[in-house]
Amino acid sequence: MIKVGDALPSVTLQEYSEVEGNGCSIGPNPVKVAEAAAGKTIAIFGLPGAFTPTCSAKHVPGYVQKFDDLKRAGVDEVWCVSVNDAFVMGAWSRDQKAGGKVRMLADGSAEFAKATGLTLDLTGKGMGLRSTRYSMLVKDGKVAALNVEAPGKFEVSDADTILKQASA
Repeated sequence: MIKVGDALPSVTLQEYSEVEGNGCSIGPNPVKVAEAAAGKTIAIFGLPGAFTPTCSAKHVPGYVQKFDDLKRAGVDEVWCVSVNDAFVMGAWSRDQKAGGKVRMLADGSAEFAKATGLTLDLTGKGMGLRSTRYSMLVKDGKVAALNVEAPGKFEVSDADTILKQASA
């Protein structure tokens, strides 16, 4: 499993863009993790799936609500990573009103989850290999803090925890 001090893996995630600009076309666009994280402080949180109960009711809303506080604490970007496709993540971003605050990044083949060792096998529930629930504070591409939830829990990967770590 990835740990504090480790560099983020050099994988590519996908981000759905509804507006053309800044080198991004409408539709899914590749996000090379190592390049996108270079020189920035990023709050990344991962979760089992878009539109799932805890993820939609608590996890994403907390980061959307705390976005301004996170920015004041020195966080440049907030990323939500889930094993879903870019179209689903784009629809979920609209549903959660996350645009301009939380970048909803698709890990469709679970490459990021596998490379970080933050996987959750939900095959028995018909959902396949997913991401476990976690949050991490990343500075210049390296993990500065990592908070991994116990199965079925939502206690340490919330926006308040990352805010405290970013403010320290």
